[in-house]
Amino acid sequence: MAEQKTTGNTAFKEAVCIDAGRVYDSCSDKDCLEDLQVYFTDADQSRIDRALTVKAKSVEVLNVFLEVEPIPFNRGFYSVDMTFYFQVNLSAYYTPVSTADTISGLAFFSKKVILYGSEGNVKVYSSENPFGGGITTDNPRAVVQVVSPIVLSSRIAENCDCGCEPCSISFPDCVCNCFCGNFVAPTEKKVLITLGLFTIVQLERRVQMLIPAYDFCIPGKECVTSTDDPCEIFKHIKFPTNEFFPPRLEETSNPGISSCGCG
Repeated sequence: MAEQKTTGNTAFKEAVCIDAGRVYDSCSDKDCLEDLQVYFTDADQSRIDRALTVKAKSVEVLNVFLEVEPIPFNRGFYSVDMTFYFQVNLSAYYTPVSTADTISGLAFFSKKVILYGSEGNVKVYSSENPFGGGITTDNPRAVVQVVSPIVLSSRIAENCDCGCEPCSISFPDCVCNCFCGNFVAPTEKKVLITLGLFTIVQLERRVQMLIPAYDFCIPGKECVTSTDDPCEIFKHIKFPTNEFFPPRLEETSNPGISSCGCG
C-alpha cells in the first residue's frame, strides 16, 4: 500500500486519473458596441415607424453561436468566430405625454479572436452513444462566458432606404422562436443602440489528468424535510436586512465608482 502523504490537516490518500476539459488558452474582452441596429417583426416595425422617441429598458443575451477553425501555417492556433444575439426591450413614445408601448427587438454582433488550442487527432467513442459515430476532437472546444450587456444609449434614426416594401430578414430559428411574427427590414425609421459587453473566451480539450485525491465528498449537513405549510417555510427565511438598508459608498466593492453611473 502506498504511503499516505499529509498536507496540513488533510491526508493525501492517492493520485487518481480524471478526464476533464483543460483550458489551453483564454482571453477577456470589453467591447463597446456602437450603433447596433435593432430588427423588429412586421407588426412592431410599424409601431417604431410611428414612434417619436425610444428608450432601451433592458438587453439580454439570447444565444451565442461559435465556430472554431484552425489558422493556416500557424499550428496549434485557432480562430473563434462568435455571433451574439441580443433581445432588446424598448419603450416607444408616440407623443411627449403619451403612455409608452413596450416593444422587443433583436440585435446581433459578430467578433473573432485567435487563441492557442494545441493539437489533437483522435476520435472518441462512448457507451453513452453506442449507435452514433465517433466524435472527432481535432479542434478544441470553444466556450464563451458573457454577462448581461449594459445599455449605454438608444435612439431612433431615419432609414436611408425608406420608401421600399419591407423585406424579410433571416435569423436562426432558435432565436426567432423567442418572437412572434416575421422579422422585416426597417421602412421609415430604425432603432440604434450602444451596448457595453464583457466576455471571456476559452479553448479547451478533453484530457486525462493526474490529481491528488484526499477523500470522498461526503455532505456535511442533513437534508431539511420540506413542508406544505407556507408559513412554516417563511419562518426559516432570513430577514432581508440589506434590502432595507442599502450599503454606503465606502461599503461597496467599487468605492471609486460614482453612484450615479450607468445601470
